[in-house]
Amino acid sequence: MHDILSDGGVVLWVILALGAGEALVFFERLLHMRRAAIDYPDFLKGIRTILGRGNDSEAVAICEDTPGPVAALVCTAIQHRHESRHAIREAVDGTGRAELSRLERRIGTVATITYTAPLLGLLGTILGIIETVLAMHKQVPLVDASQVTQGLLQALITTAAGLLVAAPGYAMYHLLVDRIDRITLDMEAAATEIVAFLTAPGDAPAPAARKEA
Repeated sequence: MHDILSDGGVVLWVILALGAGEALVFFERLLHMRRAAIDYPDFLKGIRTILGRGNDSEAVAICEDTPGPVAALVCTAIQHRHESRHAIREAVDGTGRAELSRLERRIGTVATITYTAPLLGLLGTILGIIETVLAMHKQVPLVDASQVTQGLLQALITTAAGLLVAAPGYAMYHLLVDRIDRITLDMEAAATEIVAFLTAPGDAPAPAARKEA
């Protein structure tokens, strides 16, 4: 292993550093999304029950204590429940955009490293070939095989390293995107349901009964 690291040159160390950073970002984002994903039908059922009792403050407190974008959307809708349907929807959509931005944070880093690693591997390959050609040019007509193979080793090692970082990185990126898509669908469904519940005719407070003269 030590020989591989030393033969790979500087480019190999750069690729390995990027691969380590990619893995750290992936696991941090994966844990964040696991916390963000909740069983929203059960969550909404409980919120609707609490709102049906007229306890808005308790519903808001539960939403604030529940992690994830779905709870944030529901909390926003409750806080604007006495406004028009359009105003509630606008507020919920604004919260949804902010929450989606938080979910997508640093996802581009994984994609960038995934696309960059093979290019760095190609760069290492070219540098290794250049080193080989220069060694052969200096030693003609008697070429030292050890000097020639040094450049070829660097070329092969950096190419392999670039692919080893890019292949799992590609899978990591699409796994995160798939998680985001699922959470986004839950957000849209939860937003539609809570807005419909809050703006239903039966949800409005009944007018006070007129006293008999």
